[in-house]
Amino acid sequence: MTANPTDVIRDFYDKLAAGDAPGALGLMAPDIQWTTMWHYKVEGRSPGAVAEGLFKPLVAEWTSFSLVPTEFITEGETVVSLGDFKGVHRVTGKTSEAPYAHVWTVSYGKINTFRQYIDTLAVAQARV
Repeated sequence: MTANPTDVIRDFYDKLAAGDAPGALGLMAPDIQWTTMWHYKVEGRSPGAVAEGLFKPLVAEWTSFSLVPTEFITEGETVVSLGDFKGVHRVTGKTSEAPYAHVWTVSYGKINTFRQYIDTLAVAQARV
């Protein structure tokens, strides 16, 4: 029996909140496709590419951040999570609060695709 897609995504957010990046990466399929709307770019299709293109620069740029999902909508293998990104920018010290929508596809208990939609202006204003 494979894991419920919503449970996999909840587990992903829980692992990030606990600082368990290896655990979050372990929930990804080997050929994951990761698409973001902001200045971080994931090049290639692998958990390692997500770590290099997103996790490392995110940790370097923000002194603290969180992704707080407030709602999950699931149909089949697709999970949409709505929530808020909250972070404090390392250089400016400004706080960002940006609503997001994340669209996930989960198959056989692994995350296959991720698409991010976020208030990029709210993020950009904290960077200047």
